Amino acid sequence: MDLNNPVIKLCAAGTQAEFEGKKAAACEFYRQAWKAVSDDFEACIAAHYMARCQDSPEEILRWNLEALERANAVKDGRVKEFYPSLYLNLGHSYELLGNQDEAKRYFALAAELGFSHQID
Repeated sequence: MDLNNPVIKLCAAGTQAEFEGKKAAACEFYRQAWKAVSDDFEACIAAHYMARCQDSPEEILRWNLEALERANAVKDGRVKEFYPSLYLNLGHSYELLGNQDEAKRYFALAAELGFSHQID
């Protein structure tokens, strides 16, 4: 992963702000990252983080679906390591919305990649 990529730098700054308890600042970094995307790889990453700033489960799901759609559009393998996290986030989104079947489906996809999650 290119740590000098502007979108990745903005997402990293947002993550740092989150760790410091500055959610509004983090979300602003993620919004800037989304505005700066130039391809599906960058859009996958930015959407993944945009989901973290949403207030409703429906919007969280929408951004997580966007991240997966963009990941699926990347054909050169750069997003391969993101799939477990994408699947876990989608599983959690569906869990929050009460759709246990879809939650289980995405958790199973993550488990196939070596990342398991138990539904509560």
